[in-house]
Amino acid sequence: MAKKKIISVGFEIASSDVEYCDFDSEQSLLDWDIILFRPSVYSFMDYSDTYKGKPSLSDSRSFRLKERCEHWRREIKDNVEAGKCVVIFLPELEQLYIATGDKTYSGTGRNRQTTRIVTEYDNYQCIPADLRPVNRKGKAIKLAPQKSELIASYWAEFGPSSEYKVVLDDDIPASLLTKHGDKVVGAIYKSGSRNGAMILLPDLDFYDQSFYEEVELEDGVEERWTDKAEQFAARIVKCISSLNSSLRNDAELTPEPDWATANVYSLDKESKLIANLSKVEEKIEDLQSKKNSLMTDLRDAGKLRALLYETGKPLESAIIDALKILGFKADNYEDEKSEFDAVFESKEGRLVGEAEGKDNKAINVTKLRQLALNIHEDLEREEVKSPAKGVLFGNPYRLLPVEDREDPFTDKCKTAAQTSSTALLFTPDLFAVARYLSNHSDAAYARECRKIIATTTGRVVFPKIPEQGREHEYISEQ
Repeated sequence: MAKKKIISVGFEIASSDVEYCDFDSEQSLLDWDIILFRPSVYSFMDYSDTYKGKPSLSDSRSFRLKERCEHWRREIKDNVEAGKCVVIFLPELEQLYIATGDKTYSGTGRNRQTTRIVTEYDNYQCIPADLRPVNRKGKAIKLAPQKSELIASYWAEFGPSSEYKVVLDDDIPASLLTKHGDKVVGAIYKSGSRNGAMILLPDLDFYDQSFYEEVELEDGVEERWTDKAEQFAARIVKCISSLNSSLRNDAELTPEPDWATANVYSLDKESKLIANLSKVEEKIEDLQSKKNSLMTDLRDAGKLRALLYETGKPLESAIIDALKILGFKADNYEDEKSEFDAVFESKEGRLVGEAEGKDNKAINVTKLRQLALNIHEDLEREEVKSPAKGVLFGNPYRLLPVEDREDPFTDKCKTAAQTSSTALLFTPDLFAVARYLSNHSDAAYARECRKIIATTTGRVVFPKIPEQGREHEYISEQ
C-alpha cells in the first residue's frame, strides 16, 4: 500500500513524512491524504494596539487574518467531504478584535475624529463547526461512552500526554469528555456521504524544550531536532496513519461508482439541484473576480508602507509615489548612459535622489558618492541648465520596528552631506507625512514639506503633522 501523504498546518514535527505549512498561507490541502491542523493566530497578534484589554489588529492584518481563517475553513470542509481525514489539535481560545472596514467620523478639519468599527474574532473561526469553545485547562480526560472507538488506539498512546485547553459545546458529537463534569473536549464529525472525518483532539505539547538542541557550527549556532523529537513525531505519524486506516474500514457508505451517475439513473430532483448549483457557482465566480480586483486595489493602496521596510526597486517605487503625494512631479530616469532612482521637481526646486535600504546597518557615505556622480551626469544632459539638489533617501535597519532603530545615517555620512549640501531623508519620516497628505487635503502643509526637502542640508526634519483627532477610537460591532 502506498504511503499516505501527510501535511501539518500551524505546527511542525520532526518527521520527513510530514510536510509543514504555515498558518499564514494560501496552500490547498487537496493534494494530501491526511491533514494535521492546529488553529493558532498568535503570529497575527499585535499588542501595540488594544481594545477592552485584547489585541486590536490593524485594517491590513484584520483582512489577512479573516481571509486566512475563511480559507482554512473551506479547505477543511472540502477535504472532509472529499473523504479525507482531518485531525485538529485544539489549543487555547485566542480572542482579539479585527476591523470591519467601517469607520465613523465626527468634527471637521484638523479636529476631525475617526472611529474604527471593530468586532470580536478568534482562532476557532477557521474550523467549520459551531464549537463555542471556552478556555479551561486540565488533563483528566476519558473516552466518551459512544462514538469514541475510532480514536481508542490513539488515546491509548497519547491520552496521558494530552491536555485540554478548551471545553466545547455540549451538543456536538463528543468522543472525549472531562472525567469530572462530562464536559466535551474532543469530537468526531463524519462526512455524510463519504468516509472522511474531522477529528478534534485535545492539545499536545509540540514545543517541548527537549525537542530542540543547539549545535555549534563554524559560522554560528544551528537549532536542530533531538532524537526525542523524532521519536515523538514517529509515534504521531504511526497513530494518525492507523486512525486513518480505521476510518477507511469504519466507512458505512460505499463511494458511488462512476457508472451509477449516468443520466439513466438520475432523479428529477437532482437535475433541479444541479441547475441551482450552477447558478450559485456562476455567482461565486463573479464574486471571486470582484474579490481579486479589490485585493489588487488593496495591495496598491498599501504600497506606501514599503517606505518602512523595503529596499531596491520596491523602495524606489514607494519614494516616487510619496513624492507625488507631496506635490512633486517625480519619476525614475534611465537612458543609455545614466540611471537615477528619482528625479523630482516643483516650484520649490529640482532634485535628484538616490535610495538605499539596509537590513541591520545605518546608511553610510558610499551612496553619497553615487549621488554626486548622478548629479554630475544629470547636469551633462542638454536640457538641464543648473545642478540639481541631491537627496539621499535612507531606510536603515529596515526589518526592525521604526521606534527600535538607531540613528539612520552614520556620522561620516552626515558630515559629508553638510559639505555637499545634500539632504538626508529617513524614509519612515517620508511615510508619515505622505500618509497624512494621502488622507487629508492640506496644500499648505504639502508646500511646507516640499520647501523643507528643497532647502535642507543634512537630516530632513518635517514640520509637525497637524492634529488629526483621535484616530484609534473603537466601537465594537454588536
